[in-house]
Amino acid sequence: MKVGKTDRTSRTGRVKSGRKAADGQEPASAFSPLNVTTSVLGIPEAEFTPRVRDAIMTLMHEVERLRHELEHTNVRLEELAKAADQDMLLPILNRRAFIREVSRFTAFAERYGTPSSLVYIDLDNFKTVNDAHGHSAGDAVLRHFSDLIAGQIREGDVLARIGGDEFAVILAHSTLDQAMKKSLSLLESLRDNPPTWNGQTVSLTFSCGVCELQAGIEPDQAISRADKAMYAEKRTSSKKS
Repeated sequence: MKVGKTDRTSRTGRVKSGRKAADGQEPASAFSPLNVTTSVLGIPEAEFTPRVRDAIMTLMHEVERLRHELEHTNVRLEELAKAADQDMLLPILNRRAFIREVSRFTAFAERYGTPSSLVYIDLDNFKTVNDAHGHSAGDAVLRHFSDLIAGQIREGDVLARIGGDEFAVILAHSTLDQAMKKSLSLLESLRDNPPTWNGQTVSLTFSCGVCELQAGIEPDQAISRADKAMYAEKRTSSKKS
C-alpha cells in the first residue's frame, strides 16, 4: 500500500520562510553542525544568543585548525622516524633500526617458534677501492651491492648496512641450513655481478656468516655470532687460496 505524506509530516519537514530568528537571520537547520554542537554542549535554546553562537563558531574553527596541525605533525613525525632508521648513504636500514628488527624476529621465535636467520656479509679489502678509485667510487660500489642484495631477497626479509662495508640480512622463516644455502647464492650473485667505475670492473671478494635467531638471543649477540662465523669462513678461504 502506498502511503502519502500527511499534513503533520509537511508541517515538520520544512521551516516557513516568513519566520525569522531574533537577530533577523534565518534559523539554522536542526541538523546543522552548530545545532548539533549546542545540543551536545547542553546549551538551552533560550540562552543561544548571537554572542554565544559566535563564540561556539570561533571554538569550532579553532578545533578544526588544531586538528589539521595535529595531522601535519603526525606526518612529520613519521617522516623523521623513517629518516632516523635509514642509512646515511643507502636506501636501506641502518644499524640502529636493524637491531630493533632483530629483537622483533627473536620475539617471534620465542612466542610462535617461527624460525629466522641473520646473514652477515663483509666486502673484503673494501679500503682498496677508495684508495685506488676515490670515495665516490666506493660509494657507488656500496650502492651497487646494496641494490644487488635487495633484489635477491623477499619482501618480508630485512636488509641493512651495519658498518662501512658490512651488510646484514634477516631471512624470515628460514632455518640455519636454509640461510646458509641462501648466503652462498648471495655470494655467488655478488661475484658474478661486479660493479664498474669509469669503464673499469671493480673486483672484490666477499665473506659471509650466518646465525639463527633463537628465542632469548640478544641482537648484539646474534650479530657477534654471525660476525665470528664470517671471519671463520674468511680464514678458511684464505688458507685454500
